[in-house]
Amino acid sequence: MTVTRSFFALLIAALAVAQPATQGRASLVVQGSLNEPFGVAVAANDDTFIVEMGGHRVSVLDRAGTLRVFAGTGEAGFSGDGGPAIRAQFNSPHHLAFGPDGALYVADTQNFAVRRIELTTGVITRFAGTGVKGFAGDGGQAVDAQFGGIFAIAFHGSRLYICDLGNRRIRAVALESGVVTTVAGNGEKGVPVDGEPALTQPLVDPRAIAVDAVGSLYILEREGHALRVVQPNGRIRTVAGTGVSGFSGDGGPARLAMLNGPKHISIDDNDQSVLIADTENHVVRRYVPDNATILRVVGTGKPGAGGLGGPADRCELNRPHGAQVLPHSRAIYVSDSENHRIVRVDP
Repeated sequence: MTVTRSFFALLIAALAVAQPATQGRASLVVQGSLNEPFGVAVAANDDTFIVEMGGHRVSVLDRAGTLRVFAGTGEAGFSGDGGPAIRAQFNSPHHLAFGPDGALYVADTQNFAVRRIELTTGVITRFAGTGVKGFAGDGGQAVDAQFGGIFAIAFHGSRLYICDLGNRRIRAVALESGVVTTVAGNGEKGVPVDGEPALTQPLVDPRAIAVDAVGSLYILEREGHALRVVQPNGRIRTVAGTGVSGFSGDGGPARLAMLNGPKHISIDDNDQSVLIADTENHVVRRYVPDNATILRVVGTGKPGAGGLGGPADRCELNRPHGAQVLPHSRAIYVSDSENHRIVRVDP
């Protein structure tokens, strides 16, 4: 007699998988002068830029190890376009990324805008969004469009992707024309059906995005406790998370693993795997598309600030909000936001 294993049997099997020994050691990069660091981006010269949500600013850690404020006055507001970025005001920025033009782009979340900083001049301008919350502008210029809360941005080819959480959509700006369109999400709240066109499907709450080398668009959902992907053919499917909050599944099938309020993703260009800041589980995890598994990279699963200098799986994190692989190594920078520090994990 042939026995078919049920979903629940598979789930139990996944939970029973022994957690693999985590490789790498964790050390402190910088702390103290940061106020809730979230996104991290590394420039071509290896200077590291850090967006501080609580500090309403962008700081830079140069190669000599000096940390200084690069943009923002430290007070919440919306000002400064056309002038020096150091005198501009941000409002709870969450993310940042370098564009193909070498400029730094900032997701100015509660100003409902993407802002562009020219590194050579330090001048800041508004690239997308009017600064007023809403939903408008598809088919027109991004600078005239309205967004509902920009929590993450990602570049791929000639497009800037924008995670428009408030409107439950992912939108994209064509860099040459400046035109904005929606590429995923119909504006409704719900779980998308696997295999359906992304434009026709609801999303729970898209919080973070990343695009891999072939153009697969990953969408992380905080309240949806899941990682989804829009394939180059435009169809969406869930690849990690059960949709129920919890902490399980390391070493097994990612689709059967439980996430808890994850808030950031990035692509590891070395192997095209996806790093997930599983924030409320106090860990960083890795989704491996080649075998559809999930692994723990750093964190004990409990909040704290201990373990620096030792194995990565014994390093305590307090609500990590970002994880980024350095471009010239396999080291990972983790934004340990409520410990107000950046932790480095070396292989």
